[in-house]
Amino acid sequence: MENRKLKRQNPLLIKSYEFALAIVLFTRKLQDEQKEFVISKQVLRSGTVIGALSEEAQQAESKADFIHKLSIANKEAHETHYWLRLIKDSELELNEVLVLIEQSEELKRILISIIKSAKLK
Repeated sequence: MENRKLKRQNPLLIKSYEFALAIVLFTRKLQDEQKEFVISKQVLRSGTVIGALSEEAQQAESKADFIHKLSIANKEAHETHYWLRLIKDSELELNEVLVLIEQSEELKRILISIIKSAKLK
């Protein structure tokens, strides 16, 4: 129920939450099946903090604070994209990695659009 309510209210929040959940499941699988712990922890950290920062930005104290939090989320989305590409290219690939790369690119586009819009206001 809350998930549907969020979707109507803020697509960034729902997409970043769904991405974080997919990252949690993906890294669990990466650790279990590939015994890869170092990169998986990096992906887990950067991939889940995007949503946390997006949520935090909703309670920003100022426009500058809002832009700052989403700018950090954007940096984390770029970092996550890097780790996912590294997984794919290093033959640690699990089927989900291509979908996650596409989702990280979408989150980057959304974040950049929101940041640019907020700076213009």
